This record gives sequence, C-alpha cells and structure tokens, in this order.
Amino acid sequence: MEALLAKPRGFCAGVDRAIEIVERAIDRFGAPIYVRHEIVHNEHVVGALRARGAVFVDELDQVPDGATVIFSAHGVSRAVRNAADARGLRVFDATCPLVTKVHIEVAKMRKEGREVVMIGHAGHPEVEGTMGQADEGIFLVEKPADVALIEVRDPEQLAFVSQTTLSVDDCQEIIAALKRRFPSIAEPKKQDICYATQNRQDAVKFMAPQCDLVLVIGSPTSSNSNRLREVAQKMGCEARLIGSAAELDPAWLAGKQRVGVTAGASAPEELVVDLIDRLKSLGARTVRTLPGIEEHTSFPLPKGLGRH
Repeated sequence: MEALLAKPRGFCAGVDRAIEIVERAIDRFGAPIYVRHEIVHNEHVVGALRARGAVFVDELDQVPDGATVIFSAHGVSRAVRNAADARGLRVFDATCPLVTKVHIEVAKMRKEGREVVMIGHAGHPEVEGTMGQADEGIFLVEKPADVALIEVRDPEQLAFVSQTTLSVDDCQEIIAALKRRFPSIAEPKKQDICYATQNRQDAVKFMAPQCDLVLVIGSPTSSNSNRLREVAQKMGCEARLIGSAAELDPAWLAGKQRVGVTAGASAPEELVVDLIDRLKSLGARTVRTLPGIEEHTSFPLPKGLGRH
C-alpha cells in the first residue's frame, strides 16, 4: 500500500491568523480571553486554545463586562459588532479578510439599491455573519432548485455573493441557475470562494483518480473539509472524513493499493503526521507528496496584537 499526500492541505492563512490572534491576546492580556463561536471548526485547535485559557461562548451575553472578546474567523453580523461596541468590550476581530471582502461587497450592493442572493449553507456561522451585513433584501440559496423560489423586487437590481468555503463546482451550478433566471444579475469582481478552498479542492481532483480511498482530516462541522470529501466522491473515489488517526477503521484499507490523504483548512498538520504514522503501522510502505501549488499568503494581525 502507498500513501499519497495532497498539496496544498491543512491550515490556510486565515486560520493561521485567527489562531495567532487568540494566542497573542492570551499572552498580552492573560486568561480568560473570550471567543465568540469556535475560532475555527476544528476540535483539536479549540481544545488546545481552551487549555491555554480561551473561553468559547455562543453569544456575547455570556461575556462579562470589561472582558476581551475575539470574533471567530467566520465573521459576525453588524448586530453582534454593535452589541460589543455598546457594551464597551475590548474586541479583536479574527474574521478572515477574505470573508470581510464578502461583507464589504454585500454592504456596497445594498447601498447601490440591489437585493442580494447569498449562496451558502443555512446555519453556518459565515453565512449568518454575511447575511447579517444587511437588515433586509438578502436571500439564501443552497442549491440550484432554490433559485426558482426567490421572489425579488426588481430582477434588474439583483446581485449575488457566496460563502468562501463552498464546492467550486456546486457553486458554479447555482450561479448558472441564477444567470438563467436573472440574466442581469451582478456578480463580485472576483469570485468569493477563497484561494485556499479552491487550491485544496483542485489538489483532491488531481489526487483522487490515482487512489482507491481518500481520507480527509477535518471536523464534521467544517464546511471546507466536507467539500473535500464530496469532491473526491464525485471523482469516483471512496472518501471518508475523519477527525483524527484514531477514527481510521483498518477494515477500510482492505484491498486498497493507494490511499490519498488531505486535510481541511482548519486541520493542523500534526493530525496528518499522526494519520501517516497510523497508515504505516497498517501496511503503507511508501509515502509520497504529490506536486501542487505553494501557498505564500499571509494576513496582518489587528492593531494591538501586531508582530514585533
């Protein structure tokens, strides 16, 4: 059996930045530091930060007066920002800058008098934060069939944005459906699906045809990790999403010649190392990293937490 490693995989620049913001806030201000929602969707990352003194809460009313609070990488609505300001909380915003870009797009589109279609998954914190940039005139579409159900005020004054962690192919299907029904619909200057999501999906598309099984390391709540599993399956390859090496069932490897490994953008590389070690113990003779894009993106930290 041979193990193939996708490239790129694992942490993206937005996740690196979000984790560093929490770590630096703890170093500078001391524990506890409050974080609204999981900073990123990975229980190992959240557990490590919790051990250092981060307290994860669902809503701002769980944060004591005068405390420091960090907004997660997924972004928050204007209402949450306003509530934090009203209470005078010290806020550090770990929203991924590529999500912030979508927030700015929504605000601009609404200012121009356009209604906005948001392509995304209901209930995901990024979607809630993005839709919360407008008080009204924004609709959620999850699949092509939803496009027929939208009732807009003026088809000539319509635009769309998308969640940054969607399947590129699925998103294109929805965009095509939107353009068929609303030929005048305006789109973002640059696609909203982020570079890291695109690169990781492209790496799986390259890897999956060479494999009998693809293992994706990521949490069940991680949108981009779930999309990687789906991409591999659409390429005709068996694929499984696992949180760690401990979840690997040796029975899955029976008769497999090549096993591909990748990790979602919120999964640390140490989990990949553990999985490779487990595969070796179960019969993987060689491990090979496939060619792929080198990522060099990095984002600045918020004022007050800058790198010295």
